[in-house]
Amino acid sequence: MTRPMKLMVDPARVPATTGLADQYGRVAHDLRVSLTDRCNLRCVYCMPRTPDSWQSPDELLTDDEIVRLVTVAVTRLGITDVRYTGGEPLLHRGLEAIIAATARLTTAEGRLPGISITTNAVGLKHRAGPLAGAGLQRVNVSLDTLDDARYAEITQRRRLTSVVEGLDAARRAGLDPIKVNCVPQPAGFRQDAPDLLRFCLSNGYQLRFIEHMPLGRSVEWDRDAIVTREQLVQALTDAGAELTDATEARGAAPAELRRVRFEGLEGEVGIIASVTAPFCRACDRTRLTADGRIRSCLFGQRETDLRGPLRNGADDEEVARLWRQAMWHKPRAHGIDHGGFAATTRPMSAIGG
Repeated sequence: MTRPMKLMVDPARVPATTGLADQYGRVAHDLRVSLTDRCNLRCVYCMPRTPDSWQSPDELLTDDEIVRLVTVAVTRLGITDVRYTGGEPLLHRGLEAIIAATARLTTAEGRLPGISITTNAVGLKHRAGPLAGAGLQRVNVSLDTLDDARYAEITQRRRLTSVVEGLDAARRAGLDPIKVNCVPQPAGFRQDAPDLLRFCLSNGYQLRFIEHMPLGRSVEWDRDAIVTREQLVQALTDAGAELTDATEARGAAPAELRRVRFEGLEGEVGIIASVTAPFCRACDRTRLTADGRIRSCLFGQRETDLRGPLRNGADDEEVARLWRQAMWHKPRAHGIDHGGFAATTRPMSAIGG
């Protein structure tokens, strides 16, 4: 596990700003909060084949600590969007209460922050309604295939029906937009990609394809074996889909959006090419792990501990100062496209998406 690094910061070098600025002119507005490192699936590209021991309860932030840190982020640090992740956030029993507390916050502009979750949707069928009632606005669902056997092979579980039912429940609960995140797998993407495109266009879901990223040394990753943006576009085109070029400048959004027409259906599809076309120059994210560490970059080696200061009596301004310092050291780029890239020791399940 990556150990938190003690920042040796010259306060004069950190600008006197209320926001989360870094040395390269970027400002973070999007907060990703991991609620747990646990998951009820074992996706082969996310979880180690033999998962490490789960973090103990005393290592994890309490619900009150999560809400306090999110409050500091929204009211003092310029965060306008909060996404709760895991592991699997639906395994966190206090999720509805945390969502409700977030929905009582207002940004510096006097607005409600955007509130979303990223989930595998296995338990969403029975939670979508209560979560929407608590203030959840949007949901991202991880789904890589509609083939039962391939889903079981990827996730090591047979829960595809639960996922489809969870998506339907989210739609009926009024969550909008509903995004489906797919990490194309080399063995089946030529069938899976068109199947998912048809499914999402038919149901009004927004499909996003994501290149497989290197997260965790215990998870196998081979740059030459990932399904690239170009391969994916070719697979969709070969299946009869008509795609435009990217529809507009994406800014800080990770997905390149393209209009698509397929089998009489029309809509939009997004491609997140984090490996072959990184968007680091416009990244506006900051991440809080379930054990209270700030990560300025998904792939970074540096972490900053907020849990310790919080439990040792730090007030909100001190927490905000530590957070600003951590973000000032955000790297220029993740470096996947360089030969010296070193993957973080934490798997995705312990970081949060």
